Amino acid sequence: MQSIQTPHAPAAIGPYSQAVVAHGAGLLFTAGQIALDPATGTVIDGDVAAQTERVLQNLGAILTAAGTSWAHVVKTTVYIRHMSDFAVVNEIYGRVLGAARPARSTVEVSGLPRDVLVEIEAVAIVGR
Repeated sequence: MQSIQTPHAPAAIGPYSQAVVAHGAGLLFTAGQIALDPATGTVIDGDVAAQTERVLQNLGAILTAAGTSWAHVVKTTVYIRHMSDFAVVNEIYGRVLGAARPARSTVEVSGLPRDVLVEIEAVAIVGR
């Protein structure tokens, strides 16, 4: 396994990696990304739309650092604080992912780290 670390996404705030490549399987597993500014390590200001944009930027930076892209993402899991925000998150997600259509689960949760509104993790193909 190989740990992926990039300064273009927030540093891990605990005992985990931003992502890990399982070389034998050819898969990248990301940690859940929240709306942290990579430069400051603080949660960005803004609503669920702004937070979703930042989360997807952070994930995109990790995908790039691992040598893959949204086109190779096979599964995402989206955690949102309020299912009423689903349409907003879905619109931004669709725009950022473009033609990519990975499998996805969306789950409403009672709380997320640092009291953010959205967290997303991904599994992608690498090295193929």
